[in-house]
Amino acid sequence: MIVQIVLVAAALAALVYFVRSGQNVGIRASKRLAFGLFVLLNIYAVLRPQDVTAFAQMVGVGRGTDLIVYLLVVAFVFGMLNTYLRDREISQHLTNLARQIAIRDAELARREEELTELLRRHEAADVDGPADAGTNGTQPAREHERSS
Repeated sequence: MIVQIVLVAAALAALVYFVRSGQNVGIRASKRLAFGLFVLLNIYAVLRPQDVTAFAQMVGVGRGTDLIVYLLVVAFVFGMLNTYLRDREISQHLTNLARQIAIRDAELARREEELTELLRRHEAADVDGPADAGTNGTQPAREHERSS
């Protein structure tokens, strides 16, 4: 009886944590429902083990414990597959982000080189002579700007 209370309390705590966790916004409704159903079946199996044994015998498994172990193996495989697929998706996202950052950095470096070259040409044109017709060949205004 004490074990049943502890197991039911643990199942309810897991359900409350899962429902109240702020991180579950991205979890699909089907996964939420499946987890809720899993917890409810877990509680039922703890409270009525003889029903689990009767169901196990009805589906061709000798004991309820064996049926639960088989179902847990299936749940474990599903969880591992889900984790693998999520990890692969996150890895793909990281690869795409790294690619985008590399392209952006290369583009910024190219633009910076172009601007540096354009600035060098402009400064070279200022040293060689007037760059535009607005100065009328006079350099004192530019020399005054450089000295201050």
